[in-house]
Amino acid sequence: MPLYFIGLGLNNEKDITINGLESIKKCDVVYLENYTSILNCKKEDLEKFCSKKIISARRSLVEESNEIIENAKTKNVAFLVAGDPLVATTHIDLFLRAKKEGIKCNIIHNASIITAVGATGLQVYKFGKTTSIPMENENIEAPYDVLHDNLGLGLHTLFLLDLNPEEEKFMSVNDAIRYLLRVELKRNEKVFSEKTLCAGCARLGSKTQVIKAGNARDLLKFDFGKPVHCLIVPGKLHFMEEEALKLYS
Repeated sequence: MPLYFIGLGLNNEKDITINGLESIKKCDVVYLENYTSILNCKKEDLEKFCSKKIISARRSLVEESNEIIENAKTKNVAFLVAGDPLVATTHIDLFLRAKKEGIKCNIIHNASIITAVGATGLQVYKFGKTTSIPMENENIEAPYDVLHDNLGLGLHTLFLLDLNPEEEKFMSVNDAIRYLLRVELKRNEKVFSEKTLCAGCARLGSKTQVIKAGNARDLLKFDFGKPVHCLIVPGKLHFMEEEALKLYS
């Protein structure tokens, strides 16, 4: 029986594709991954729109349990993901484990944060390695290293910011900037400062999306509102990128 990996897009229940919706309606069991991102709607709204009962899938259920794979051996199963279904490593792991069990996997793509950052006017093909900043980051410096390497190549850096929806904890653009300033103070490699040009984004793809460009010091004072947030530190800018960022300054 097939296991459907279905992207839900970035906004609400209406962002699902027709192909995705038709596939959900074929399924006996429907899971919604709820730890890498969130939609701008409640699970109940999605259930009503799809006419299906939906099971919230915590990280432990996806990564440590075989429940989804075992169900997919005898039933049609949908695994719903905010954004695109195979951007996160945790989802690729589930896909590989299902394949090893001989389960047919159907992938239905949708809009992702990786492409939605084009709304800033920064050219998507000029982004370097993407990195995540965890909430517990006191002894974590890898995101700073990624920024260092990307800037060395003139590339933009996208920082995905940690979240824990069950505890309603979400990292903000402001938190991310404070983190980078703290690591810079420790390392003193002149990678990031209060004068560094940044673009802070919130709820990309929604009607209430916010994009604010400016130096880190100014963005620290800005309230980006509700989650989900991400931070971009541009590399070498094309003149059209410079012009686009001025729209958000």
